[in-house]
Amino acid sequence: MTAADDPVAVLQRWADAGAVWRVIHRAKHAVTVGLYQCDGGEEVDRINSSDPRLLAFLAGRDSSEG
Repeated sequence: MTAADDPVAVLQRWADAGAVWRVIHRAKHAVTVGLYQCDGGEEVDRINSSDPRLLAFLAGRDSSEG
């Protein structure tokens, strides 16, 4: 992910493609999200962000599963 990418859009595209994302670490003002292969297995990339839009999008959510 590049700095210019909207992290919410990245997660939405990732899930729309059938892949999985999971919150790895959550702090008060930042989050780390792992991007995984479609089967939920191997981690492909990570998003580390303090973007308030991403924090709001992830409120109450731990993954794209279920």
